[in-house]
Amino acid sequence: MAAGGGAVAAIGAALVLAATAALWWRRRRAGGGGEGRVCVAVLGDLGRSPRMQYHALSLARHGRGVSLLGYLQTRPHGDVLGSDRIRVVPLSDLRWLRVGPKILQYVVKVIAQAIQLLYTMLQMEQPAYILLQNPPGLPSIAVAWVACLVWRSKLIIDWHNYGYTIMSLSHGRNHPLVRIAKWYEKLFGRLSDYNLCVTNAMKEDLWVNCKIKAVTLYDRPASYFKETPLELQHQLYMKLAKDYEPFKAQHITESVSSNAERSAFTEMDKRNGHVVKTRGRPALLISSTSWTEDEDFSVLLKALEDYEQYINEGIKLPALVCVITGKGPLKEYYNGLIKKLHFRHIQICTPWLEAEDYPLLLGSADLGVCLHKSSSGLDLPMKVVDMFGCCLPVCAIYFECLHELVKHDENGLIFRDSSELAEQLKMLFLEFPTLEGKLHNFRKNLCASKQLRWDESWDQTVLPLFMQSERLFVGRGGCPKS
Repeated sequence: MAAGGGAVAAIGAALVLAATAALWWRRRRAGGGGEGRVCVAVLGDLGRSPRMQYHALSLARHGRGVSLLGYLQTRPHGDVLGSDRIRVVPLSDLRWLRVGPKILQYVVKVIAQAIQLLYTMLQMEQPAYILLQNPPGLPSIAVAWVACLVWRSKLIIDWHNYGYTIMSLSHGRNHPLVRIAKWYEKLFGRLSDYNLCVTNAMKEDLWVNCKIKAVTLYDRPASYFKETPLELQHQLYMKLAKDYEPFKAQHITESVSSNAERSAFTEMDKRNGHVVKTRGRPALLISSTSWTEDEDFSVLLKALEDYEQYINEGIKLPALVCVITGKGPLKEYYNGLIKKLHFRHIQICTPWLEAEDYPLLLGSADLGVCLHKSSSGLDLPMKVVDMFGCCLPVCAIYFECLHELVKHDENGLIFRDSSELAEQLKMLFLEFPTLEGKLHNFRKNLCASKQLRWDESWDQTVLPLFMQSERLFVGRGGCPKS
């Protein structure tokens, strides 16, 4: 507990010193924050923060300048990099700090991040707003609040989850660091000017337990999440086949024309470019993950073992190609488990896809699987949102507020354990690939639902917050700088 308290004290001291110095040399600046400009910040990898990239794109679409602040461990989407209104502000990686006991690593990392983040923010072009993702919120909420004091800007927190509940997965709910993180999150969360959150359940919890008023902005798919045309599917499969064996054509017979270019799923006539799906093709199952403790992939692996057994027993089911995309700390652990499996009818690969290829693969797949279990029970998996945008049916593991997204037996199925998932896979893929049965009906329901897209949802929910804030500022005699 003392180490955790020391971390908080050190953060506070560092922030006060930095803020005092910053206020001294910026005091001559009058008025509020820079007109309309927004700093969109996440103390994480920008390439794996799609919601914050969407915020930046929406703000740019409405003519606002955006500073997109975060780590550049993976490349953001091309639309972000190609926008002349979005300036990416990278943070330096602090991996070199990972030496010594874990508690010391954590304290040093938090202090270093606080100083780094505040320094970087105060070097940027002056924003009118800081839009911050939480989690991670330690130390970013406190730092953003101090930066807003310096700039006389507004702080907007976008609550994706609670950081302390994610921390509790590793340390347990009663660990001193978890208790401090919970106290910190509630205290500094109340200092924001506006709040967004991802579910109505979280909106209610923020008010009941933290007295924080929030507006629900559900995750919605971007416009490029849609069904992939067959020609693009073939191009993607051929590209992936260069690096991943499951995408290669498995059984090329003499009857196949030399004019045909084949993947595991498609065949193209080179003479006219016509693409068809191959007979007897495997079903394509996809899941995406950050390979963290809140997703137990042993559930999927056990279900696949049962599926293999169904085929061995003579049930008419297709072979499977199971693609699990993403990066994260537990990837090597699960890759080790996968190597120990000896399937005849199932192939598994775990690629990291380029930002532009991920929606194409979702739009090409036959079924999605989601193993996300919310650490708080209050957030929803964005991967399912993206899958639904591609009209891809989903089997998702149960947790408390999942019903806000997945409607059981309407746009997908909800399971509680590996045996239930295995039964669902068997039912959905029986007699595959006929255009009948539940799998086809789920896809039809998703295509007919005319889901709200991110741009429409953002315009209805978030844009009015900015307009209301600016009307209040002008009404009080404010004069934003140009």
